[in-house]
Amino acid sequence: MAATTTTSDASLIAITTSDGILMHVERPVAERSILIKNLLEDLGGEAPAEAIPIPNVNEAVMKKVVEWCGHHRNDPAASQDDDSDSRKKSTDIDEWDQKFMQVDQEMLFEIILAANYLDIKALLDVGCKTVANMIKGKSPDEIRKTFNIQNDFTPEEEEQIRRENEWAEDR
Repeated sequence: MAATTTTSDASLIAITTSDGILMHVERPVAERSILIKNLLEDLGGEAPAEAIPIPNVNEAVMKKVVEWCGHHRNDPAASQDDDSDSRKKSTDIDEWDQKFMQVDQEMLFEIILAANYLDIKALLDVGCKTVANMIKGKSPDEIRKTFNIQNDFTPEEEEQIRRENEWAEDR
């Protein structure tokens, strides 16, 4: 029985969040992060004796990232082909991911930052597509209101920008 417990424990990776919380994450889930996967490979594939510090991600955000990675643990690994035009242009998001991303704006942006830091390309894409969908079809004033952005342009500067970018308007 002890061997079974040891095997189970060996498949867990300990990480410490920026707020000092120790978390144990299943190795396949943790390895969705290229940062963590590369670190483990650099250590010879062995789980480190000490927890891996994740200084840029707090517990609440890390729990969301781990939840997403757990759901997507069996997804194919990212390949070089992932930079195709279809991936860049599409703002389609799976239903599960849409529900997952229904969080307040601060959490959404924290997830995006964590995905970037942890090098989880698919999660970064989902986060960015979520933001893109939030602004799609909105006027600059509506976007400012959505993201609580103060307009620091004078009316003259705004008009100049509109003239310079007329070519980009939908007709």
